[in-house]
Amino acid sequence: MNISLGGGYNGLFGLLILAADLYAIFSIVSSSETVGKKVIWTLVVLLLPVLGFIIWWLAGPRARNG
Repeated sequence: MNISLGGGYNGLFGLLILAADLYAIFSIVSSSETVGKKVIWTLVVLLLPVLGFIIWWLAGPRARNG
């Protein structure tokens, strides 16, 4: 039994989410926030992959420039 939702783009969508989450986690770890805030933000992104990325994009810590 093969059920396909999304017309065959599920794998591509999953890879895009994975890439976005890895980018967010790298940026969180590279930021100047405290370790506690880094852990909390990382857990948010890991536990809520799409919503966590959107929340991080709007309000999360960014990597230091330079």
